[in-house]
Amino acid sequence: MNEKSDYRFPEGRLLSLDFFRGITMFLLVAEGTHLWSVLVQEPVSGTIFESFFQQFHHHPWNGLRFWDLIQPFFMFIVGVAMPFSYANRIKRGDSRSSITKHIIKRCIILLAFGVALHCGYNRKLVWELWNVLSQLSVTILIAYFLMRYKWSVQIAVSIGLLLLTEVLYRSFPVEGFNQPFVKDHNFGSWMDMILMGKINNGGGWVAINCIPTAAHTIWGVVAGQLLQSAKKPSKKVQLLVVSGLIILVAGYLLDWTSVTPIIKRISSSSFVLASGGWALLVLAFSYWFIDIKKINRWIFPFIVVGTNSIFIYLFSNTVGGQWLNGFVAIFTHGILDWFNTPEFILNLITALSVLAIEWLLCFYLFVKRILLRV
Repeated sequence: MNEKSDYRFPEGRLLSLDFFRGITMFLLVAEGTHLWSVLVQEPVSGTIFESFFQQFHHHPWNGLRFWDLIQPFFMFIVGVAMPFSYANRIKRGDSRSSITKHIIKRCIILLAFGVALHCGYNRKLVWELWNVLSQLSVTILIAYFLMRYKWSVQIAVSIGLLLLTEVLYRSFPVEGFNQPFVKDHNFGSWMDMILMGKINNGGGWVAINCIPTAAHTIWGVVAGQLLQSAKKPSKKVQLLVVSGLIILVAGYLLDWTSVTPIIKRISSSSFVLASGGWALLVLAFSYWFIDIKKINRWIFPFIVVGTNSIFIYLFSNTVGGQWLNGFVAIFTHGILDWFNTPEFILNLITALSVLAIEWLLCFYLFVKRILLRV
């Protein structure tokens, strides 16, 4: 639906959340232009810069790269925004039942979008649930219905979901799927066979990730409620930092002691803890730097992208990836080929040009005060 709103930064707005959402979406949009893939090709490959840009690609299995944090950040940010959105709806007179109906409707739409994206990737009708939007359709529901309870209850449930995941992976008895941390031979892959009749062969991704990663959205809600509270800003930062460090260290310790390896593709408990810790620390730093210290003029380009986050994510994965990238390449390659431009430069300029066009699209919506919501 289309809504008009005032996008100027009013006093009291949580700009750190806007920035966190915006930079996450900016990085995701850049991926859709193939920018990160270009930056590990020759002449970058084999140099020290390749190691840096490999951080913008998922780890093949056991380990943690920067890019493995993007989906947790996305799911965490959604949680942080939920208490603020809920409070705004209550303030304008919406009933709790109407808000609940809206949340359920939103999750159904997100699930539909997630499945539709996989149809687009495969260029045929498929039933696949690996997309982040499909995952969000579950984690939002869990976090929403927990939001009315105390922080202690929410956190206890989130830890319970991680323990449940541990038990299911470690004790699952079906032959061929009873190796908890082996790609395509674990409980998650078996669940994919039940839910979709197939596994993510070679990729190792599993749809049941929505259960452990619900912790990210729950922790986001708790963080949002903390930021919404009357506590002093310095106290809020302190609680975010301490909480982030505790679960960050817990996640890495589980991996370093070989108790539970950090595996993003099955969202092992150690991965959820480590990535959740990083999310809390990034939010704490952003809140301190942007909202407390008021150093925020530089965040505008990211605010523009984050304002229509779901729209630009869908656009970059459909129109962008399946048409715009190739359309722009007609012109960039066609013109630069006259000058015998190396292929790396051709691909880099094409990716950056698409990124600029998609940013300008977000800017147009921003200036026109058009907000595309689910």
